[in-house]
Amino acid sequence: MQSLAVSHQEKINAIRKCSYFADLDDVVLEQLVPGTTLYRYERGEVLFWEGDPCHGLHIIQTGSVKLFKISPQGRELIINVFEEGSTYNEVPVFDFGLNPVNVAALDSCYVWVIDPEVIHSALRRHPEMSRAVIANLSKNLRMLVNKVEELSFYQVTNRLARLISQLSEEQLSGESSYRITQDQLAARLGTVREVVARSLRELQRSGAIKIRQRQIEILDESVLKSWSESPYE
Repeated sequence: MQSLAVSHQEKINAIRKCSYFADLDDVVLEQLVPGTTLYRYERGEVLFWEGDPCHGLHIIQTGSVKLFKISPQGRELIINVFEEGSTYNEVPVFDFGLNPVNVAALDSCYVWVIDPEVIHSALRRHPEMSRAVIANLSKNLRMLVNKVEELSFYQVTNRLARLISQLSEEQLSGESSYRITQDQLAARLGTVREVVARSLRELQRSGAIKIRQRQIEILDESVLKSWSESPYE
């Protein structure tokens, strides 16, 4: 981790792009500037651990990170992957609790961190900020509800088809800096590598995808969509 020197205007521009503060006037944004810092993280570096004190709201300027949990047996479950422009770690910012997840950089990334104290101070002075807070937290809650639904009602092959349809061509082909491996697919689906391998073979036999040299190619989007929409039976 490296703390970077940035200008006052760069901080204002970064805060303004955040969905929590986009509709606020400059007077409010100025109050957040003193608690705003830009950090650089290398690929694989842990930004923070579950159970540690919260250092603030995180906003990704460039790069990507994964939010993950680790089971008592050491298995990793990826909760979500966030890229440029995304915010995360809102929950402990607003409930004064500890970090609920672990976060690690998937590639070299730059991340803004806004101190919780300056956010709460601005909220007390400008209660209209609460509308954006409620809207964003509600969006995150819907995402978690959808994830629970997938884990409860859909087989791994169905969930894998959904995930593949959401990945970019660069990620599927391994051309991007974040190459998708079977271990990473398993972590994002809440399963193990062996199950993902079987599901990949099933999708390939159906004609939805083609796997060659550890790369995934979508052959028939309609077949893949059919798999992604099939509930558990």
